[in-house]
Amino acid sequence: MAKVKTNFKSVRFKLFFTMCIIIAVIVLCLIAINNIVLESFYLYSKTQTVKEVYDKINNYYNSNSISSIEEELKRIAFNNNFDIFIETDENIIIFSTDRDFISTINMVKDNTYFENNRNLIYSDDKIEIRRINDAENNISYILLAGMLDNGYNLYIRIPAVPIEQSVQISNQALILIGIIIVIMSAFIASYVSKKFTEPIVQLNDITNKMAKFDFSQKYRIVDTDDEINELGKNINTMSDKLERTIKQLRENNSELEKDIEEKSKIDEMRKQFISDVSHELKTPIALIQGYAEGLIENVNTDDESRKFYAEVILDESNKMDKLVKQLLELMKLEYGKREFNNEEFNIVELINEVIRKCKVMIEEKNIDIKFETKGQVMVYADEFYIEQVVTNYFTNAIKHAKEVDGVKQIEIKIENKEENKKIRVSIFNTGDNISDEHVDKIWGRFYKEDSSRSREDGGTGIGLALVKAIMNNYQNDYGVINKENGVEFFFELDEEAKQEK
Repeated sequence: MAKVKTNFKSVRFKLFFTMCIIIAVIVLCLIAINNIVLESFYLYSKTQTVKEVYDKINNYYNSNSISSIEEELKRIAFNNNFDIFIETDENIIIFSTDRDFISTINMVKDNTYFENNRNLIYSDDKIEIRRINDAENNISYILLAGMLDNGYNLYIRIPAVPIEQSVQISNQALILIGIIIVIMSAFIASYVSKKFTEPIVQLNDITNKMAKFDFSQKYRIVDTDDEINELGKNINTMSDKLERTIKQLRENNSELEKDIEEKSKIDEMRKQFISDVSHELKTPIALIQGYAEGLIENVNTDDESRKFYAEVILDESNKMDKLVKQLLELMKLEYGKREFNNEEFNIVELINEVIRKCKVMIEEKNIDIKFETKGQVMVYADEFYIEQVVTNYFTNAIKHAKEVDGVKQIEIKIENKEENKKIRVSIFNTGDNISDEHVDKIWGRFYKEDSSRSREDGGTGIGLALVKAIMNNYQNDYGVINKENGVEFFFELDEEAKQEK
């Protein structure tokens, strides 16, 4: 019931109903006009016809071709279903198409026949046109009586159907035609209203979806250049603009959320930094404080002892400076605040330079270095940070290297992984394996598995955490693998710049 009620309220039904009402009103108006105007129009039409025939006959007699007038009069009478009668002013008959017409002429000459001038239709100096209803013979006709320029009397009779009967017949025909037109128009109106309302319904669906922030549906533009098509174009334009605006608002909101998240990260980074610094600087500060107090109180008066105290203070200060710088660098890497200066460089040359810098440590530990140089191997990254990765791995390998089966060695390999266009760098040292429980923990800041990673070795405990942060920024693989006679650390680099998606 509700659906039927909704259909009655629809634009399509209103348009259909309006078109049917308009057609019905037009038919009724035609019937009314027919009743009012038909008789007058009928008489006017007949009057004009007989006047034209009068003028034509008058022109014939004024012309020189007198011999062909009779044939022409017969043709006019036959073509128009007229009766024509012509006589001289002395009542001599010149031409007649019907003998019965003579009796009518005699009645016309009798003035008493026209005492009632209501039958007069038209008159001027030359002609009179009357409508005559012969009740006795049940006939009706239009009669023209006039005088030609040559003095002849002309009479023309045109049969006329009783006008009331004509109006009745005409009205019946109009009613029948009106019913047919209304039925046909109902189908046409239904089709036309559907054609007109389909785009409106489509536009309504589009705007309903737009109200729900769904801009997927668009108006189907057609070739017709009308208001509905223009409205559809405007709605499509508005939909696109709204979609872009809402998308921009969402992006701005996302950016705002990111900014808030960044601020939260910065705050978290600050708290973490303070926590790490306060935790790690307790020992060096305590040492500096103790040795400084010893110097002030002159605990040891000899120069050698004071020099030792000063060297300890300087060494601990350097360690604090290095620790703070590394912590700041690690924080920036972990929270994405560091920009990389990526470029192509030779990784072989970089590894050789790291080995050269660590030559003193290698000789002290009496370690055999095995690195088979393969000429030039180009990678794409920030050379400064990759040097830190290699240095952390290499120095870590030096600290943990032990003699196994008479061999104390560090082996460096470079492999080309063609399947994903990566260069894999691995650094292996002979020695003890890392226990499974510590494999994941060694990448955390300040984590130390054993005494080999103590303060005496000069480590800060954040070297592998830096490696993890750098590799995560490049989204490249890294890790550690326990071998039969030692440990291998590895990382991967891109051969060329990544294509932005």
